Amino acid sequence: MSVSELGSPKPRTEKGPDATDTAAIDVHDLRMRYGTTDVLTGVTFQARPGEVVALLGPNGAGKTTTIEILEGFRMRSGGKVSVLGTDPAKGTEAWRSRLGVVLQSWRDHAKWRVQELLEHLGTYYAPYSTDRISRPRDAAELVDVVGLGEHAGKKVGQLSGGQRRRLDVAIGIVGRPEVLFLDEPTAGFDPHARREFHDLVHRLADFDDTTILLTTHDLDEAEKLADRILILAGGAIIADGTADELARTTAAEAEVRWSNNGERFVHSTEDATAYVRGLFAQYGDSIADLEVRRASLEDTYMAMVRTFEAGRHDDAVRSFEEKNR
Repeated sequence: MSVSELGSPKPRTEKGPDATDTAAIDVHDLRMRYGTTDVLTGVTFQARPGEVVALLGPNGAGKTTTIEILEGFRMRSGGKVSVLGTDPAKGTEAWRSRLGVVLQSWRDHAKWRVQELLEHLGTYYAPYSTDRISRPRDAAELVDVVGLGEHAGKKVGQLSGGQRRRLDVAIGIVGRPEVLFLDEPTAGFDPHARREFHDLVHRLADFDDTTILLTTHDLDEAEKLADRILILAGGAIIADGTADELARTTAAEAEVRWSNNGERFVHSTEDATAYVRGLFAQYGDSIADLEVRRASLEDTYMAMVRTFEAGRHDDAVRSFEEKNR
């Protein structure tokens, strides 16, 4: 994947959940009810231009519902939502041309040839090209960007699962989206394809300033890709921050491992940097195999979800006891 294919690097604004004035996605108190069941009970978050945000949560937490509301495919029950300055419920075709969507799977287009399909889909974006953003991407370049150059003339129905997933990504970015939604984007990818895809995501964010909101069950992938992690549980965001920030909220101590003259040591400490400095001051070059381990995103995620679910259980027990006094 060449840098030239994705454009020139742009200045990046400071990332973070604050300051909504330039937010590409701005969600406040989003609520969704199906019948008598509240799926979303007050979701609030922002995503800024060029930011990669991962939305994590257990099955049934409301991730898909949230994404569909942001895409304009589902009407919300309450709250305020803005994507690129527009309420998705009122989004026009011009607004939709600025979005990219990669669903978990596509089940059509089998008889189209790869490059021909991208060229055809690209024609729908051409009327929405601007002086700032030229739409669509060149199909011949795009098949190379997603690693399908050798299969450009092959029918979609003849692609392998991993190749088809690469095509899904190409379809999602053919219109040079300003906001890209990725739903389990690397399902079916082999390790090499997954690494290339991660590189593509970083380039889209860094060079095209694309805002990317992704859902994934691969927590290692989320940690590698995302600038910020949102954890959705019980219909609301229960955590929002970088993987490192979230880890520090659940595990104050880090684990330092090292060896000295062939003997292995492990020590837990709240200030790993100071502790490592002390080791080198005391033992110098005899320190080897040094590792500093903090809680992984998976450890953090599981701890937060368990704590949340335990709290809900305790609340339910208290409510039951109060009603039956």
